[in-house]
Amino acid sequence: MSAVSSSELVHRYGGNLPRYTSYPTAASFSEAVGPAQAEEWLRALPAEKPVSLYFHVPFCDELCRFCGCNTSVMRHEDGRMAYGDLLREELRRVVALVGTQRPVQHLQFGGGTPSTLPAAALRHIIRSVRSMFQIQPQAELAMELDPRHVPEGYPALLGELGFTRISLGVQDLDERVQDACGRHQSFEQTEACISAVRNAGVSGVNIDLIYGLPYQTEDSIAETARKIASLRPDRLAVFGYAHVPWKQKRQRLIPEDSLPQPAERLAQRARMDAVLRAEGYSPVGLDHYALPQDALVKAADSGVLRRNFQGYTTDSSDVLLGMGASAISMLPDGYTQNITAVAPYARAMADNQCLPVARGVARTEDDRLRGRLIERLMCDMGVDLAQMEAQLDVFEPELAALQPLADDGLIVINGPHIRVTEKGRPFLRNVAAVFDTHRKSLSEPTAGATLQPRFSGAI
Repeated sequence: MSAVSSSELVHRYGGNLPRYTSYPTAASFSEAVGPAQAEEWLRALPAEKPVSLYFHVPFCDELCRFCGCNTSVMRHEDGRMAYGDLLREELRRVVALVGTQRPVQHLQFGGGTPSTLPAAALRHIIRSVRSMFQIQPQAELAMELDPRHVPEGYPALLGELGFTRISLGVQDLDERVQDACGRHQSFEQTEACISAVRNAGVSGVNIDLIYGLPYQTEDSIAETARKIASLRPDRLAVFGYAHVPWKQKRQRLIPEDSLPQPAERLAQRARMDAVLRAEGYSPVGLDHYALPQDALVKAADSGVLRRNFQGYTTDSSDVLLGMGASAISMLPDGYTQNITAVAPYARAMADNQCLPVARGVARTEDDRLRGRLIERLMCDMGVDLAQMEAQLDVFEPELAALQPLADDGLIVINGPHIRVTEKGRPFLRNVAAVFDTHRKSLSEPTAGATLQPRFSGAI
């Protein structure tokens, strides 16, 4: 096996790939799955099966240029309250199909910025959840916050309502990078937000950082990582910036020539990895880090780490019920996604009993098998094909396709055992993609159409 340079690796493996937070991925969703199919799948859930809950709030106080999420600015308090009412109504419709008092171990509010929900709206939603489900004693209740726009009294409200974890976007602390991204957030704002929620009794703190942003350098991201590590968040997510201006027009405001090239991105990732490890954080999967005593590290060490649409998680539930515009639900039979934009979502909810589902995908037995395999790869940095519920010869084409990655030192293949090396960690999605049978059809344009990339860059 000859040494391969970073630039050569990027050239070979730096294409556009899914993040594999589900399988099939969201790129396979279509209108073939709609409200009727979603209702059938919900009704079929076995009695007493635990579920997790997700509420999507697609509002922000201001929009960041780099963001690829479905979000908008909602200034009016009445509009935010009305959206909170829609979340509760959708929850009621779902419960009418799945039954009441199912156990819940994880509940998350994402967005957007969920704290744009007025305090009264959040209280009503949590009250509804507690009346319709059994929130387990050790359940995790999590919310994303924007440190620049934390409403007065909100940290105390989260503590009062039983929230146990917050997730803060920081991305980068360098002023030039922040100028280009249209997001000005000081270290002091982040520090104050963390102190406020911890003082309110919310013990778990997650922070998101991004490499590959405009004007970033290895030194600048290392400085950001060191400063943020000094706040001792329990977990960090280190994402590569996904530049998708064909999907998000706001990203067109970012000068293309300010973005680091793939080899630079890989170097930035490596530098941030080195800093966080030196600060005492353990790597988890593709892009997460956590303190050694954190439950995420313990789950990874014991082989029970999971991956869903919120990323890496300790949530063991196979069912995720998503409420709100663009929210995705994960069910045994398939995935469903709600209408993306708020106004059409609200119109769909005006139909008294209709679920606001726009699209989705059914899962075949082969999808379930490959989904389990890909999840173990993404979580465990390896997989034993002999433990999969299939004959080994099913994976002969994949084992052959993996050989170049083994030759490059990214993985080690020992019979049915596949192990991703530390050198291969940044290319974990490439390993998982070998087992993805949907990618070929998704890469083929329809007649007369120009095919835009469906996924972000792999590095």
